[in-house]
Amino acid sequence: MSTKQKIFQAFENGTLSCKNISEICKTLDIPYREKNRLLGVLDELVKEGKIFENDGGRYGTSEQLGLIKGEIVGNERGFGFFVPDDKEAYQNDFFVPKKYLHGALHADKVLVQKLPVSFGEKEEASVVKILSRGYEKIVGTFRRDRRAGYLIPDEKKFSTDIYIPLSACERIKSGVKAVAKITSYPFGRSPGGEVIEVLGDEDDFFAEELSIIRSYDLKEEFPPHVKKEAKREQTRGITASDLVKRKDFRNKLIVTIDGADTRDIDDAISLEKTENGYLLGVHIADVSHYVTPRSHLDNEAFSRGTSVYFPDRVLPMLPRALSNGICSLNEKEERLTLSCVMHIDKKGTVKSSEIVESVICSKHKMTYAEVSAILDGDQATREKYRDVCDMIELCAELTRILQEKRAKKGSVSLDVKEAKILFNEQTGEITIPDYERAFSYQIIEAFMVLANETVAEFMQSIEAPFIYRIHEKPTEEKAAAFRAFAQSLGLTPRFQADDVKPYDYRNLLKSAESLPSYSVLNRVMLRSMQKARYAAENKGHFGLASDCYCHFTSPIRRYPDLCIHRIIKEVLHGNYDLAIEKYADFAPRAAQQSSDRERRAESAERDVDDLYKTMYMSERIGEEFEAVISGVTAHGLFAELPNTIEGFIPIESLFGDFTFDPERLRLVGRTDVYAIGESVQVKVIDVDFYRRRTEFRLLGKINKE
Repeated sequence: MSTKQKIFQAFENGTLSCKNISEICKTLDIPYREKNRLLGVLDELVKEGKIFENDGGRYGTSEQLGLIKGEIVGNERGFGFFVPDDKEAYQNDFFVPKKYLHGALHADKVLVQKLPVSFGEKEEASVVKILSRGYEKIVGTFRRDRRAGYLIPDEKKFSTDIYIPLSACERIKSGVKAVAKITSYPFGRSPGGEVIEVLGDEDDFFAEELSIIRSYDLKEEFPPHVKKEAKREQTRGITASDLVKRKDFRNKLIVTIDGADTRDIDDAISLEKTENGYLLGVHIADVSHYVTPRSHLDNEAFSRGTSVYFPDRVLPMLPRALSNGICSLNEKEERLTLSCVMHIDKKGTVKSSEIVESVICSKHKMTYAEVSAILDGDQATREKYRDVCDMIELCAELTRILQEKRAKKGSVSLDVKEAKILFNEQTGEITIPDYERAFSYQIIEAFMVLANETVAEFMQSIEAPFIYRIHEKPTEEKAAAFRAFAQSLGLTPRFQADDVKPYDYRNLLKSAESLPSYSVLNRVMLRSMQKARYAAENKGHFGLASDCYCHFTSPIRRYPDLCIHRIIKEVLHGNYDLAIEKYADFAPRAAQQSSDRERRAESAERDVDDLYKTMYMSERIGEEFEAVISGVTAHGLFAELPNTIEGFIPIESLFGDFTFDPERLRLVGRTDVYAIGESVQVKVIDVDFYRRRTEFRLLGKINKE
């Protein structure tokens, strides 16, 4: 055994645990004058990641030194925060002063040690080892002087520029948006890199949009072998053998209802009145028939996780040959589906159901606007869809029953306003109409939610591997804060923070329906709730007041839906044991990947939407609007327009002195008080493309009484 191996063994068995160099010399009976030879061995073990050295000069394994694994969140001023991986053991983040980052940057995975805390101060940590770098590529603005080039990252949390040797950027114009590959992380100096893509001039709107897309590492194009595989599946189409043992719904009255611009149609519906209630069919594209496990298509879909939607483009999870072609439930075209058929009584309870492989032929591609027109009695639309008007009215009838039933269970409204941004490619015009959530949207939502719940309950009942959509109840801390906020408004919340139920939240909202504080309460409630995610273990869905829920209805654009279709089909084919063998280990991995990709897509969509909103508002500087106060901070107010665009009102622009009341989320002055939910008149003052933010000036309150 070599000297290095013997020393490492002494660390493993605890002999040298947490000792400094002099103590190690003494323990190993090595003269202190020969410590340099010992330091060489220790340095080798540190470089190999077998032991670590803390700021006190003590050595040991990560466990012996009490090191914590997690991620750095940077700050443009040079310091950072450490977010532990183990959220149960460590409830809060740690502050990392700049001198203790030791070369770590935003998004790096690291090991840290806790530092001694002075009374009342935030816990601090020091980076001991960088395990992996968060960025291989980074997007920013390229600048060049006589000595070198630099990429200034768009991500301000990445608090250093990227050094580009002059020889590698002589032909690149200063002032362009670009993507750099990071080639080195020299200690004490800026990372080195090379420009691998120029996106356009820094004042080009579409270069800025492309910068956002690149910064999230989203893929615009599919690899040739993936597109080739998709084209082959599209060409194969539907054969006679595909229809064997499938339930034939081709003669049923089945329609799709989507937005006017939708091209990838996942779901279709059928509905009939029965003696005891209703027969609802939710028919979902059988994407799993064309995308087989471990194929090129499947690997690419797993990597993407979800389709991503921007005002001027879609980055689909699957190539268009599938997403807009053979998988899409296009009008008057035969398509393979997986159907959930539910017998529902007059009170909205599913009395029995079956999940079957099927084939359909949609009779109409309807839009939400057309369905709304039918329900509103528009004669031209009713004449166009004479064969389906009765079914649409029946859909509205069943939807109201389902909504009432879910409300009684305590379902909490999660209707978060989302802007509908319309972009005209010919004129370049951006339109953002006022937010409206028509009843026709609620019909499809109610039917899809019911199908998702029915499928999840069946799969849980047979204890098959599965991917659930879970929404855990609010943390005790956030529930307590929401409870205190409600009390500050004069309300009486009747729940305990450590055991809140969906109906507790719903009852509280209902008690405030007629009060001016309702919108305030609703917003704070939404902020108190956790984020929904995917999991292989069912933990229920708090917002929907559902004990068991999944995502079954969108396999063209979401990977978890595609994955559970495969599991369901294995069960339908009688291969229960095979389903366990294939998916017991894969389901948790797919759930985590899907959750991560969903968060990435949502962040990218939000950033691009903010860019479009900023451009839209840049043409309305000087105009006045009615708005609602949507947020209150110590620095000012946020106000939201009817089309969901939010602007900031700096506190220094308000007349008089104001103090921030964090418990009731108010700015309080000598004569005026501003709180969430109040209606105000605002004027557009400026836009900040750097922050993608609009600045308002407050003109006054609007009395709605």
